[in-house]
Amino acid sequence: MEFLKRNANVIIICLLEALIGVLLLVDPVAFTSGIIIAVGIALLVAGVISIVGYFSTDAVEAALRGALAKGLALILAGIFCVARPTWFIEAFPLITILYGVVILAAGLFKVQWAADLLRMKTGRWFLPAISAAVSIICAVIILSNPFASTLVLWMFVGISLIIEAVLDVVVLFCNRNRY
Repeated sequence: MEFLKRNANVIIICLLEALIGVLLLVDPVAFTSGIIIAVGIALLVAGVISIVGYFSTDAVEAALRGALAKGLALILAGIFCVARPTWFIEAFPLITILYGVVILAAGLFKVQWAADLLRMKTGRWFLPAISAAVSIICAVIILSNPFASTLVLWMFVGISLIIEAVLDVVVLFCNRNRY
C-alpha cells in the first residue's frame, strides 16, 4: 500500500497517458478539439480572475504585477482556442514534432533510470532499458515523420502513448521493492 501511495502520481500519469492514447485512436479530431476548447475556457476564466484581481488590488501593487495585461492576454488566447480549435489541428505536425522531442527526452531519462539500476546492481535494470529503447524508437519515428497522412500519425501517437504507459507501469511494479 505504501508503494502505491509513493507512486500514485506516476500511476495516474500512466493511466491518463493510456486514456489519451485510446481517445486519440477513437476520434482524434474530436478529442483534440475538446481539449483545446477546454483549455480555452480555462484561459478565459484565468483571464477574468486576473482582471478582477487587478481591480481589487492596490493600484501600485497592481501596476507592478501587470495583472490587467496578463488577464487580457489570457482572455484573447482563450477566445482564440474556443473560436478556432481547428487551427491547432492544422498545426498538428508541429505539435507532433514537439511531442517527439518530449518522448525522446523521456527516453533519455529512462536510460538514466536503467543505468542507475545497473550501477546499483539491482535486478530488472533491463526493463527500464527496454522502455527507454521503445521511447527513443517511437521518438525517432515521430521526428522522421514517415506518415502518409495525418490520420496514420494520430494512430501512431495514440498507440505509442498506450505502449509507453503500459511499459512504465510494468517497470514500476516490477521494481516496486527497489523504491
